[in-house]
Amino acid sequence: MSPDPRRREPATAGKRGLLGWVLFDWAAQPFYTLVVTFLFAPYFVNGFMADPAHGQSVWAYATGIAQLIAAISAPVLGAIADAGLPRKPWIAAFSLLLVLGMSGLWFAVPHDTSLVPLVLVSFGIALIGAELATVFTNAMMPGLISGRRLGTLSGVGWATGYVGGMVSLVLVAGLIVADPATGKTLLGLKPLMPLDHAAREGDRLVGPFSALWYFVFVLPLFLFTPDRPDHSAAPHPVRAGLTHLVRSVKDLVRNHFQIALFLLARMLYADGLGAVFAFGGIYAASVFGWGATELGLFGIVLTTAGTFGAALGGVLDDRLGSKTVIAGTLLLFIAASIGVLSIDQDEVLFFIPVAPKVTGSAIFGSTGEQAYLAFAVFIGLASGPIQASSRTLLARMCPPDKTTEFFGFFAFSGKVTAFAAPLAIGAVTAASGSQRLGISMALLFLVAGLLLLLRVRPQR
Repeated sequence: MSPDPRRREPATAGKRGLLGWVLFDWAAQPFYTLVVTFLFAPYFVNGFMADPAHGQSVWAYATGIAQLIAAISAPVLGAIADAGLPRKPWIAAFSLLLVLGMSGLWFAVPHDTSLVPLVLVSFGIALIGAELATVFTNAMMPGLISGRRLGTLSGVGWATGYVGGMVSLVLVAGLIVADPATGKTLLGLKPLMPLDHAAREGDRLVGPFSALWYFVFVLPLFLFTPDRPDHSAAPHPVRAGLTHLVRSVKDLVRNHFQIALFLLARMLYADGLGAVFAFGGIYAASVFGWGATELGLFGIVLTTAGTFGAALGGVLDDRLGSKTVIAGTLLLFIAASIGVLSIDQDEVLFFIPVAPKVTGSAIFGSTGEQAYLAFAVFIGLASGPIQASSRTLLARMCPPDKTTEFFGFFAFSGKVTAFAAPLAIGAVTAASGSQRLGISMALLFLVAGLLLLLRVRPQR
């Protein structure tokens, strides 16, 4: 999970090396922003597939299976990373999977069912590549900078990725992907490239664009960020790494039960959080027929709300405490998620009738869309403090000599069961034929995580 402190590498990275590491988040984030959340996933469900409910089901299954493969592989690969082997060859291998997988999304020609397996496998390969490349990139941190500044480096990388996702979303939605009805982009312009709107080439180009973006911006990591040499590896790196992993898990459960309980709670609510973001855009596109313009604006609003929420949450964290902030914002997130799911084409809050959206009407012009957007803003406001205060709470609970080790478990807890919520959504959607019921499974993970969190006693 984390490097043995006796083997910790010296902090040797200069400014260019640190910049190269930070740019990995900038390079990888468009995959999550453009493909997983706001543009390609809604297109897959509502444009590529003929039946949106079936589309959501198979997309959820593909997400869950890929996350399961990554979750099974991550501990073993993390052990290898911790045992002394160089990381860049592994990052390069998984980067190749990510680039190839994203490039394969171009083949999602509308309603060509023969291409469904190819597109789903491409997406799965890309997701596995992104998750596992991150394992080795994260493992480089202790060798780049002093332990006292690890949090700063992590925060800068996180913020840089956030901005990268926003910039890529504005570029793609504003200059490349056009609304099929108007032929105009989010900025009211003609696409920079002559694209076939009937064949949805703008939506399909999201994958190759994200692949090119990643390829360009990950290069500084390979060129400037130092990696440890081959001779630093232990004689049996996999065995040594796994032995250290097992020993660390036993120590965590036996001697730091409250931290283990918090990590379990965080594992559950992080799964629910990720599922709401992954399928919120899909649901909106199904209910309101949103295209790239609306989804692009939706993504910008959600990201902006998350930024303000994170800033406000930091102030509240210092005044009220991390656990209080996480619990309060989780309640807000759950309530807002229920609000989102209460909206259909002609009703809000499950039973209040409203006029449905009229074809050709103004963007976000219907009452249902405005209510959906309002609830989504609260989701964004809550998500930032949940994530930021979770990291702060762990930092406050950790024994000083185990901070790096327990932050390895923190990263692992956010990935190990990330497959569970998508698989549950896929199964319920397939069984019920209802996208709303399927996505509601995310609420179970959120509530379970909140209930466990309330039992945590955050004493250092």
